[in-house]
Amino acid sequence: MTEKYLTTGDFSKLCKVNKQTIIYYDQIGLLTPAYRNQKGYRFYSFRQLEVFNVIYLLKELGMSLEEIKSYMEQKSPELFHSLMIEQKEKVRTKKRMLDHLEMMMDVKINLLEEAEEIDFHQVSFLYLSESFLYLSPNITDINDDDFAKVVTQFINTLNEQNLDTGFQIGGMTLHEQVVKGEYTNYSYLYMKQLEQRKSQPFFKIAAGMYAVGYHLGKEDTIHVTYERLFSEIRRNHYEIGDYIMEEYIYDGLVKSGEDHYITKILVQLK
Repeated sequence: MTEKYLTTGDFSKLCKVNKQTIIYYDQIGLLTPAYRNQKGYRFYSFRQLEVFNVIYLLKELGMSLEEIKSYMEQKSPELFHSLMIEQKEKVRTKKRMLDHLEMMMDVKINLLEEAEEIDFHQVSFLYLSESFLYLSPNITDINDDDFAKVVTQFINTLNEQNLDTGFQIGGMTLHEQVVKGEYTNYSYLYMKQLEQRKSQPFFKIAAGMYAVGYHLGKEDTIHVTYERLFSEIRRNHYEIGDYIMEEYIYDGLVKSGEDHYITKILVQLK
């Protein structure tokens, strides 16, 4: 042998995998040793590291060993080029997905950090800048069966079109329901958006004054919080605007038991 060869153990260390992986790849005909001596011991060329790296890359991208072996049996420069182009697009897609997941995590982290500074017993009057919501179809007075269908379609759309921004799904109630005391007869479900997309029919939340209050506990007592909130609105000489929005600050994901849930209520003001 004029070329220097590596034992199976040394080659596996170079590849950063265990020895049995290299042996198994040989057994299935995926990566055969460059040389085998009279005793049957396997020896590999360091140049075979590139072959292993491609196998590892394709495996990480979701190709099965059987699919990789099929490629290796009919490999050519043209086929390899085509395969790399195809797999590169998969990497781009996966990267976009990971970037989106990171953005969602940032939103949730920021919401939790902001919640630590909130006095949940305080009613605040704040000027809020313009923002955008993705709305469900109208669900006012909808029955349970139809509601389940709307929720399912709404969530599917959020996922399919990358509209899930990490915010809680909220409920919007229009003025006419609110004045009748139908506080949880929501007109729409919504998801806050970080930016407006021209291809999507987003609802624009107008910039202006909003009353912000918090309900602690179960939904069946939320009317008490609304009455307190409306009393503060009147005392500060405001009127209820066109819509009210509800969204969880703390729910079953971070709190045990509905008694500890916290709902944020935003009332548009006139």
